[in-house]
Amino acid sequence: MTRLLHADDPADIEAVAAVLRDGGIAALPTETVYGLAGNALDADVVGAIYAAKGRPSDNPLIVHVASVDDLPRVVRSVPDQARALAAAFWPGPLTIVLPRRDVIPDRVTAGRDSVAVRVPAHEAFRAVLRAAGVPLAAPSANRAGSPSPTTAQHVLHDLDGRIPAVLDGGPCEVGVESTVVDLTRTPPRLLRPGGVSLEQLRAVLGDVQVDPAVVGEMAADQAPGAPGMKYRHYAPAAPVVVVDGDAAQAAAYVRAQGLDHAAVLCFDEEASAFAGTGEVVTYGSADDPEALARGIFDALRTLDRPGVESIFARCPTRDDGLYRAVRNRLLKAAAFRVVSAS
Repeated sequence: MTRLLHADDPADIEAVAAVLRDGGIAALPTETVYGLAGNALDADVVGAIYAAKGRPSDNPLIVHVASVDDLPRVVRSVPDQARALAAAFWPGPLTIVLPRRDVIPDRVTAGRDSVAVRVPAHEAFRAVLRAAGVPLAAPSANRAGSPSPTTAQHVLHDLDGRIPAVLDGGPCEVGVESTVVDLTRTPPRLLRPGGVSLEQLRAVLGDVQVDPAVVGEMAADQAPGAPGMKYRHYAPAAPVVVVDGDAAQAAAYVRAQGLDHAAVLCFDEEASAFAGTGEVVTYGSADDPEALARGIFDALRTLDRPGVESIFARCPTRDDGLYRAVRNRLLKAAAFRVVSAS
């Protein structure tokens, strides 16, 4: 059985840090999603993270450090752009890709010469970092491809018995993974949208390009530069289809499919429009991107169970701010299957 520990108990913080110091792995809360952490400097520990998740070996991990002062421990250089981003957004939901030091194993970076690094804002994670004394590689603490975990209970659902411990820090504040920006390219490139928006990045860096993988599928022979870029991610077992159009049109489209065991994922204010289409689960108001980000993975997990054979999802049409991150997660969950009901 996996031990459930508590982030507000200093003894439990030390217990998790001891697991990590001794070469184990454990799930920790961050402000984004729960992460499955292990010593980023130990290739065998990193291998255990991949094994526990069933994660493809070409999907790189993010390395977490306690402060910007720890960056030289894991990267070869810290350019002015990185310092500017760190001053603006760290601790917080931003990951920066920089040239890696040789101390970082190939398993962390999937063989790339760069490494993705961030300073998390969740105080419990940072307390564990300080107590463990090593940088921590930490992808989301779920089985690979499934919806990301935003509570300790989500972690236990996926990984109970596969990892030694989960540190329960309550629900995650942001609810979607960190933004990833690659500073090894000129101009910098957004690899994954998240809690720091593209507009915020551009306010600091100027020109920032958006990687095509943010809005479309990568080719099978392409190597992902950051987590969440290549594979079907964030997805329940049932196939997901995003339905565009207004709520009435979308509801009519779903009814016309005549599918048994179908479910709908929609905005709070649309629930009545989809009455009679099957199970209806809402994940926040269309006018509240923060609520949508906090609710999306919990809602997808609610629908990830026997008896749900197809899911029709309503996705934000706006592609700015935090809306971009929510839209990206739903499109990834649907493997970019989108139909127009208009």
